[in-house]
Amino acid sequence: MSDWTEKYRPTTLSAVRGNDKARDSLREWAETWEDHRKAVIVHGSPGVGKTSAAHALGNDMDWPVMELNASDHRGKDVIERVAGEASKSGTLTGGTGGRRLLILDEADNFHGNADYGGSRAVTDVVKSADQPMVLVANEFYDMSNSLRNACETIEFRDVGARSIVPVLRDICRKEDIEFETEALEAIAQGTSGDLRSAVNDLQAIAERTERLTREDVVTGERDRTEGIFEFLDTLIKEADAEAALKASYDVDETPDDLINWIEDNVPKDYRGGELADAYGYLANADRWLGRVRSTQNYSYWRYVTDNMTAGVAASRREPKGGWTRYGPPSYWSKLGRTRSSRDTRDSIAERIAEREGTSVATARNELLPYLSTMTHHCRNRDLTVRMTAAYDLDASEVSFVTGSGAETNKVENVVDDARERREEATVEHSGDAFLDAVRTDADGESDDRETLGDADSDDADAATNDDGVEDDSTANGSGADDDQSGLGDFL
Repeated sequence: MSDWTEKYRPTTLSAVRGNDKARDSLREWAETWEDHRKAVIVHGSPGVGKTSAAHALGNDMDWPVMELNASDHRGKDVIERVAGEASKSGTLTGGTGGRRLLILDEADNFHGNADYGGSRAVTDVVKSADQPMVLVANEFYDMSNSLRNACETIEFRDVGARSIVPVLRDICRKEDIEFETEALEAIAQGTSGDLRSAVNDLQAIAERTERLTREDVVTGERDRTEGIFEFLDTLIKEADAEAALKASYDVDETPDDLINWIEDNVPKDYRGGELADAYGYLANADRWLGRVRSTQNYSYWRYVTDNMTAGVAASRREPKGGWTRYGPPSYWSKLGRTRSSRDTRDSIAERIAEREGTSVATARNELLPYLSTMTHHCRNRDLTVRMTAAYDLDASEVSFVTGSGAETNKVENVVDDARERREEATVEHSGDAFLDAVRTDADGESDDRETLGDADSDDADAATNDDGVEDDSTANGSGADDDQSGLGDFL
């Protein structure tokens, strides 16, 4: 039996269910593409129809579609060769108006310094594309700030059960499946807004029965996960070590998130020595999480779970009763409040890393704090201007690094001076097309004016002292004429 999610994938935008506003915005983006010529990021939860909508758009606009998956093609060379070419060529192979549509699926799938080249290449392709591009992403904020700023954005929300049921009903009729409406409603309610999962569930159940009933759905449902608040109550107040560990198996949270839930809510019931013991186990769990991140060996998750569930439950020294108001981790709300500043920080760190030839983490954790201290409140103005020019910072980024107000005259003047400095440097390093290796005047005699070759000779002579010994400062590349760009340029 063929995959129903592919068999019944919508072929036009009008057939996309549950995201009418997003669907209309996507159509408007395509119809006005010639006016703005920007790529668009379509983001939302898995299974809500993002990729299907992108393909349906291609059909509606009569644009041939080329799809590239970022999970399979993450390298800089592949992105530049395949996506770059596809985003520019379209006249000979294109559809209406010579256009073709490039879809980059899972465009949020670049993580860390290892994928920085691919992420940067995608940003460059987006900025220079001569063809429409749709970037499909599950996690919008996993994408780089520069990439998000270069695109328009459209959010696809979870599909409501009322929109899922008609889709399931149509499939049943086309497949000649008898059904109870209550069965379809149960499937729609159980998939939490994921239309693709609802279709998969329908197909899985239909393969086992001739008539779809509510009882068939109940039998075939996924295992119910335990709510996080019920789990916290069980862990902190009731369960022993073994029961707490088993209860964690039914919680739909990764160890990275679950540890934050437990850490924030344990102090609401634990006191003194039992709280100290609980935090000791949580610290052990956090160490194992660090090992997971550094080695990518997810088998270590078992030790994380053992410590933060069984260990915390074993720390309880007296019975706990009553009702406690548990809440989401404060860490999450802090991340929300600081998202804008973190995006600015990461954008600056990416440019520093590229210029200095280091990792983004090193630029963020070591170089950026150093620069902030050296240019605090723009007090060392010349150094601040040089930094701004070297990393092409705008006013808001200069404000972030120096701690000065973004709209103050001081910062604006720094940005203006840095712009002039970059322009002067561009002219200075552009060379002179009219200089020859050896100049002659109109009579064929040598010209006494300095040539590029003379300048090179003078530099070479400057590299030796009066005794003919090579100057160490030039030999090791630290001389004034060292052409390496980066941190040393402005310090």
